[in-house]
Amino acid sequence: MSPSIGFPPPDPETCLVTSRVSRFKGGTLIDDQVRDLETHERRVCDPDGYRPRRCPRCGHGVLHVHCYPERHPRAELGVPAVVRIIQYVCAAGGCGATWRILPMFLARHLWRAWKTVERVVMPAGMPQSSGALPIPARTEQRWRTRFAASARMLVVLLAASGGVALEALASHVRLDASRGELSEAHADAAHIAPGARLAALAELVHRLERGVRLM
Repeated sequence: MSPSIGFPPPDPETCLVTSRVSRFKGGTLIDDQVRDLETHERRVCDPDGYRPRRCPRCGHGVLHVHCYPERHPRAELGVPAVVRIIQYVCAAGGCGATWRILPMFLARHLWRAWKTVERVVMPAGMPQSSGALPIPARTEQRWRTRFAASARMLVVLLAASGGVALEALASHVRLDASRGELSEAHADAAHIAPGARLAALAELVHRLERGVRLM
């Protein structure tokens, strides 16, 4: 996955490795149980469907529905142009953190579903989407550049996670792996099917260090 044989992967963009845990009161949470549009639409219509049991910031046990922001994913058949998500606010006095919940199939900070991105950077095993809108060449190039960038920080996160399987994965791919190599190794180790490979790793990375991005 490295851009040049014999050279280590280039450093990733700053936006991919910036933690948001200490900078903001709230943020984005990704629900790894919601992997398709039907499940998401059912959950988002129920005020309790995505409600966290406790505020991730202060631990308070009551969060209220705050609003319903919209995401506008592009170029993926079967995913509408507008997807409504839900945001909660912590009811604890002095906290007030707000938490936006994303289904796992939507890419955080990208105007796409993860399947769309995966079809470009990990096409093996992916069904072709003949009716989807084409991806701009500059967007494809940006994704490929990020996919070829260093996964050093992500590997360190996995190694420090405390999970035996993740520590073994980090040891297997080594610190000089690219993000593409890490994605392939994780998909193989966790038996992730094509179409969910990037989404699964992106959710894992975000859970380990909120704000750090795969792509």
